[in-house]
Amino acid sequence: MMVNKTRQLVFSGLCVAMGIALPMAFHTIPNAGSIFLPMHLPVLLCGFLCGPVYGMACGMITPLISSFATGMPAAAVLPGMVCELAVYGLVTGLLTRLVHTASETLNVYLALIGAMLSGRVVAGLLNGFLFRAGKYSLQAWVTASFVTAVPGIVIQLIALPIIVITLKKAGVAVGREKALR
Repeated sequence: MMVNKTRQLVFSGLCVAMGIALPMAFHTIPNAGSIFLPMHLPVLLCGFLCGPVYGMACGMITPLISSFATGMPAAAVLPGMVCELAVYGLVTGLLTRLVHTASETLNVYLALIGAMLSGRVVAGLLNGFLFRAGKYSLQAWVTASFVTAVPGIVIQLIALPIIVITLKKAGVAVGREKALR
């Protein structure tokens, strides 16, 4: 059990580090963070491989450290991103442990798509009613979450299943029963 907890902690730390480094590389291109969603990849990966608690923690910690260290994300969008990414990590971890079909690939896609939709809905609701009330519309949410982000969504849908299935076959992922703790 200690090996799995140590592995989860180390891998979560690695995901946080990737979640800070990847956006710095992408932000050399104007508006690339909103287009390619580089911070989302390590958080979703952490949920897949470390479970819901570590995934949620990674989703909360990554944008906070990145914002303080690099100024990205900006303070105005930080609260919404913290909540969105926390939901990504949490839901990915939960669905990975709860969805069981005959196909591992289908399991990964169902968890990924469920997490991507859940995080976007939570971010939209919180931005619309709490963090940016009166300054955030349904059109702004659809544009930011789906239209502008199409390249990032495509990257997530192609890269993450390949990475997750490869790492699971290599024995990097923790067992279902231990990740739920």
